[in-house]
Amino acid sequence: DNVLDTTERSADFMSTFYQVWENRLENDGFNKLVLKTNLSGRQISVLRSYAKYMRQIGNNFSQAYIENTLASLPELANSLYSYFHQKFAMDQGEIDSLDIIANFETKLEQVNNLDDDRIIRRFIDLITATSRTNFYQIDSKLKTADQSKAYISFKFESSLIPDMPLPLPKFEVFVYSPQVEGVHLRGGKVARGGLRWSDRREDFRTEVLGLVKAQQVKNTVIVPVGAKGGFVCKQILPSHNRDEAFNIGKECYRTFIRGLLDITDNIVDGELVHPTNVRFYDEDDSYLVVAADKGTATFSDIANEISDEYNFWLGDAFASGGSVGYDHKKMGITAKGAWESVKRHFREMGINCQEEEFTCIAIGDMAGDVFGNGMLLSKSTKLIAAFNHMHIFIDPNPDCATSYAERDRLFNLPRSSWSDYDRSIMSKGSGIFLRSAKAITLTPEIKKMLGTNLSLMTPTDLIKAILTSQADLLWNGGIGTYVKATSETNNDVGDRANDHVRINGNELNVKIVGEGGNLGCTQLGRIEYAKNGGRINSDFIDNVGGVDCSDNEVNIKILLNSIVSSGDLTRKQRNELLYSMTNEVSEIVLDNAYKQTLSVSVTQTRAAEQLKEQIRFMQILERTGKLNRQLEFLPSEDELAERLAKNEGLTRPELAVLLAYAKMQLKEQLNCPEVFEDEFLSELLITAFPQLLQDKYKAEMQDHPLRNEIIATQLANEIINDMGLNFVGRMQDETGSPVVEIAKCFVISKHVIGMENMWDAVTGLDNTVDSATQLDMLFESRRYIRRATCWLVRYRDRNMSISATIAFYKPIYDGMKENIEQVLVDVDKEKQSKRIDSLIEKSVPADVAHEIVHQNTLFSAFDIADVCKQHQVPMSLVQPIFFSLGNKLQLHDFMHQINLQPVANHWQALARAAFREELALQQRSLTSVVLSTCSSTGKCDIIIDEWLSDHEVLVVRWLQMLTDFNMSSSHEFAKFSVALRELNLLHLSCRSAS
Repeated sequence: DNVLDTTERSADFMSTFYQVWENRLENDGFNKLVLKTNLSGRQISVLRSYAKYMRQIGNNFSQAYIENTLASLPELANSLYSYFHQKFAMDQGEIDSLDIIANFETKLEQVNNLDDDRIIRRFIDLITATSRTNFYQIDSKLKTADQSKAYISFKFESSLIPDMPLPLPKFEVFVYSPQVEGVHLRGGKVARGGLRWSDRREDFRTEVLGLVKAQQVKNTVIVPVGAKGGFVCKQILPSHNRDEAFNIGKECYRTFIRGLLDITDNIVDGELVHPTNVRFYDEDDSYLVVAADKGTATFSDIANEISDEYNFWLGDAFASGGSVGYDHKKMGITAKGAWESVKRHFREMGINCQEEEFTCIAIGDMAGDVFGNGMLLSKSTKLIAAFNHMHIFIDPNPDCATSYAERDRLFNLPRSSWSDYDRSIMSKGSGIFLRSAKAITLTPEIKKMLGTNLSLMTPTDLIKAILTSQADLLWNGGIGTYVKATSETNNDVGDRANDHVRINGNELNVKIVGEGGNLGCTQLGRIEYAKNGGRINSDFIDNVGGVDCSDNEVNIKILLNSIVSSGDLTRKQRNELLYSMTNEVSEIVLDNAYKQTLSVSVTQTRAAEQLKEQIRFMQILERTGKLNRQLEFLPSEDELAERLAKNEGLTRPELAVLLAYAKMQLKEQLNCPEVFEDEFLSELLITAFPQLLQDKYKAEMQDHPLRNEIIATQLANEIINDMGLNFVGRMQDETGSPVVEIAKCFVISKHVIGMENMWDAVTGLDNTVDSATQLDMLFESRRYIRRATCWLVRYRDRNMSISATIAFYKPIYDGMKENIEQVLVDVDKEKQSKRIDSLIEKSVPADVAHEIVHQNTLFSAFDIADVCKQHQVPMSLVQPIFFSLGNKLQLHDFMHQINLQPVANHWQALARAAFREELALQQRSLTSVVLSTCSSTGKCDIIIDEWLSDHEVLVVRWLQMLTDFNMSSSHEFAKFSVALRELNLLHLSCRSAS
């Protein structure tokens, strides 16, 4: 019964044989299906493609086993293709997937082998999860009768595929051909990231998945979420020379790019257009941008040529960094961004690394972008050791000036290597060694530098000795993972090439790690090193400069390309304009990098104190399905309890992850009409672009396709950078207000107070004032803005716009600021004067010290402004009454007691915040009562004395309660409630008496 009529199948057999010969079909065991089934060679390629993808997502069965399963079950093989055809062929009607799967279930009952059953079910799952394919498109340029494309693209909804490795991308495209296979993973509709030429043929998706996970958190500073792609070239042979292999790689890249664009929507004349001959089962999807990565640094022009070929709406904004774009290596933008982290680490050690010499070990060579640029960013760098895939460089005692000049020469020497380094300028006992050497003899100077008694080492051991040697900085500008945690195995790391040189985080003896390259350390390795006293962020924090620069380029090109299309700008003028803004784009990127690392540092200054808030933040993210703590290597509940007991906070690498998640969540929450339709907040779109574009094309920016996303991203970054990762969550806990209202009130408070100028003044003291003092001042300012935001959330008139609200409160605030010394009571004046003197002694300029110290007093401007409005009286009358009343009723002292009250849990923290708010409300209300009940006009003292005299019994009762209260050194929360109730009774009694 199983004998097939080979005559009937001869045409398909000959066609398949011919296509294999022409290298349009792969030559493997799947081709036996041409004689076992009713399928053509190309139709069989659909099953082959799914099997190839199956292997990438962790299937345990070999390709040969899958081939044999399908050959032994030809009817099911036919049915699998039939399911695919019914779903995606343009001439087919609507399908009933449930009915089809039910039919499969019936047929699978006849399959006795469990493994065969699992394989067939996996095929069904993959076809079900496929939302688009280019299989039914034709290539009209082909001169053959069959114009089918020689490659196949599949778009998957990863969440529909059971047992997928985590994290799950939002969208995934798999491209298959006999020459190339690749995947592109995206975290959302608007996503971007590089495409990598991978050498991991068996598990390139695993590599890409690790990279996209890092890209997700890295992209929090820009508009798109994370994406990453990778492809492997399957037909490069050992006999191919370097140029031949490179050209094959370029062709594979072209196929990969076409495979992605084939199933991507386009925008033509402002209207969305779906690709031809593609049935789709997902939402509109037109935003696809790519970037260079390992192996594809020079391929952006190729991608943009194909973009033009497809008339893709993004044009040459499709792939950033091409010949008409920002040259990252020439700008040195990735290294410069990472160097912001390095400078911060050194500053917090009290070292100015641009002026003071420091020792450095490094990974990479001067021909590399990140390594080369990084090693030229400070003339104080003493590079004592470095290695790449070919050489080991050791210079135990280099002269800073001559070694810097030599590094500069190598950087500008085309295709240089460490072997080109001028040995005559190297210090005594130095050397440049091949990693292929059998053994390396160590000089006394090298032995001393490495702290070893060994005179001979293998290259592998020498690299490990370098990595574990003592130095100020480890600069990673290379490729590979060199540091893991003690708890991890090399298999956990997934970088076999460096298994023999990898060390543990607790073996690092450098003071700082700067991660210019990706994945140089595992996250657990970073945490282990940080717990051991090391200074480190994370790769996605340090090397954000490159992706930020690319995003600026893409957004600028999208804007300018629309102006070119309208005829108001020529292509040549656009390119000149683009290049003219290079320096300003660099400044924008580096400012973002600076602020992001600063945010981590300000948070870390109170790491232990804020741990409870951060635990709550993690728990909320977990409950809403936005965070997998285990996947991000964040501490378990047991470990967090241990840290609380030891008064230890989260490490910088852990805080960096939470910072990224805070930004991701907030970007999503702020991408709503209440934000991007707000006239004041819409200005964030304008300020996101260089000044030249703001001046010329402000009106055109309003039509930017990513207008809403840009505004949301700018606002989210501003809030999290300024206020820390748990600000919004804490505001929600304290007020129950929506996120958008919190964001608006933050913006109002920041503008009323003029916080931007003050923060600029504080950060402008880098290398002048010690970092601890700077961070304390900034943390104090965070608290101030938080109080102001909370007040506005509670009491502002929501019928007033943001600009109108600022215009109402700012004159009162500025007026108070000008005469603050006159309204302060003597006790407060003395306390604040001491604090100001203390800051000035630490080299803080007097004007900055005054502003920092007066913050809490100036907070009263909001209450005073409302009282002025309520009674239609000038600030000059309300302000002295407000402060004198606070002094005579000792309200400031009581507020100090509230602030000193320790909290043991979330509820106590909320209670303390409520006490603060209630006390401030009572002071405002009492001020209003005094103004309402007093007949006197004129001097504040007369008004206050009259009021105190009229209500002497109640006032004395309140002051006596405060005396009793202050006799105790510790307080239960109930005592504060009772005291505030008494104050409220005073207010109510006085109001009723009026």
